[in-house]
This record gives sequence, C-alpha cells and structure tokens, in this order.
Amino acid sequence: MIATKELETMTRQEKLQTMEALWDDLSSSAADVESPDWHLTELRETEARVRSGVETPMAWETVKSLMRARLACN
Repeated sequence: MIATKELETMTRQEKLQTMEALWDDLSSSAADVESPDWHLTELRETEARVRSGVETPMAWETVKSLMRARLACN
C-alpha cells in the first residue's frame, strides 16, 4: 500500500500512472459492482444531450491526453 508520505514525493506523472493502474485493476472486475440508480438517470440524460447535439462524445484516450495537458500547465 502507498502511504500518504510516499504520495507527497511522487511526481504528477507517477501519480497519474498509479491512478491509471488502479483504474485498470478496478475496472477489470466492474461486473462485481452494482451501479446506483442515479447512474442510469445520468446516462439517459447524457444520451439525450448527445442526440440533440448539445454534447459530443470523445474517445477516452483523447480525454486523457487533454487532462494530462491541462495538468501539465498548472
């Protein structure tokens, strides 16, 4: 387990890589997790925004690149 003190010494890139590793591990067993009811509501609202043209979907890799670029600027 990573201690809080260890996190403080990690670079931003190391933290992002750790988060991605955690996400990959958690998402590999996503079928074991039951989604709360509000998730379905949010998904339906998002689908409606996409259908109406208010929102445009993005590839996950694109989103991650944009987030990394934004974090690098801070």
